[in-house]
Formats: sequence, C-alpha cells, structure tokens
Amino acid sequence: MFGLGTLARVGRELRQDLTAAQERDPAARGLGRLEILLTYGGVQALLVHRIAHAVHQAGVPMVPHGLAYVSRITTGVEIHPAARIGDALFIDHGAGVVIGETAEIGDNVTLYQGVTLGGTGFARGKRHPTVDADVVIGSGAKLLGPIHVGASAKIGANSVVIHDVPPNSTVVGNPGHPVRVEGRRPEGPDADWVHLPDPIADAIAGLASRIGALERAVAELTGGEAERSAEVRPLRPVSRGPNPAGG
Repeated sequence: MFGLGTLARVGRELRQDLTAAQERDPAARGLGRLEILLTYGGVQALLVHRIAHAVHQAGVPMVPHGLAYVSRITTGVEIHPAARIGDALFIDHGAGVVIGETAEIGDNVTLYQGVTLGGTGFARGKRHPTVDADVVIGSGAKLLGPIHVGASAKIGANSVVIHDVPPNSTVVGNPGHPVRVEGRRPEGPDADWVHLPDPIADAIAGLASRIGALERAVAELTGGEAERSAEVRPLRPVSRGPNPAGG
C-alpha cells in the first residue's frame, strides 16, 4: 500500500534524479537542487511519475492516470504510470518524451528531448522497449516494440530502433543498426553526437570514389576523347511539333 515507506522511497529516488541532473547537464552544475526541481521539467515529470507509479501499484483507480495527464500538460513529458523506471534517470529538456506502459528503464539512463519508447501493434502484454543501465538515447530517437537495449549502449539522434541492441554498442540510422565505434568508450554519458559514424555517408563516398576512378580509367583508354566530346557537344533544342493551340 501507499504509505510512509513508499514516500521514503520516492524521496530517495528524487535525490538521485537531482544528482543525475547536476552531473549530466553542464547548465545545472551551478544550480541548487531546489532550483533544478522548480525549473527542470524532466525532473518534475519523474517525480510525478514515481508518485503515480506507487499509486498505480497500490491499485488506486483514476488517480495515477490523472497525475500522468497533468504532468504531460505541464512538462511535455508523457510517462505511463505502469512504466518501470530505475534510479537516476535524467531527461534532458524533456519536451516530447513518451514512455509507454510496459517500458522498463534501468539505472543511470539518459534521455534527450523527443525520445519515444513506444509500442507496435495492438496486442496486449509486453510491447514496449526494455532499456538496461547506463544507456544514452539521443534527441528524437524512436525505440519501438518489445526490444532489448543492452547496457551502456548509445542510440544516435533520430534513429528508429526496431531490433535488439547489443551492450556497449552505438546504433544509428533508420532502421537503426549497430556500428563500430573507434577508440575506447568515454567515461560517463557520451553526448558527442557530432562524431557518430555514418555508414550511409561512408557508402556514398565510396561509390563516388569508385565512379571517379572508373571515369579516369575510361579517359585513359579513349585518350580523353570521350570527355572532350562531352564537353563541346552542343545542346540540341527539343522539337515539340506544331502547337495545337495555335500559339
């Protein structure tokens, strides 16, 4: 039931959430805990969710969803009361974040704005992602279905992930797929989205390089005649025939 023990647990979780905000947001490191609580929508949404989740587990009707509804209106973060969230989650900015009913989030996870942990289809049961500890999910990323994201994985911004993600990997693209990251994994949450590998851009660059090599080979075989003839060939006007309108 919802009692003093539950309130003590919510208070402990709130302290961890505030610490996570101070540690992972450079803009919050000079702020006091009260200022963060009063001005950070992601922290406020988590606090309301932890209360709503406790009330939901106690079997109280309507109240959990009412709290979630008010939280969504005031913070822009929508978390279903039944979602299971671990300690020290940090939701940066928070606007547009959606966490579904059967989603499960481990400890020390970081979510940026616009992240969706959503479901696919209309079947009941487990239909939302499970995210292990120390995962970082970039802005606008969509994780859909009962997939499993391994510990310390990193999801690139705007990725659409519909398959399981191995631990300690980086996922980019639509559909999202793991890519190899050079160098050792950095300490703490890695928000260096600028230097994520882009396999599509790499493939296009490889094709462009190959086409250039083929063009040079053709030019060498033809003595450059093909290139010169293409450069000087005049454009011929397109004949459209008589104008049926008489103009």
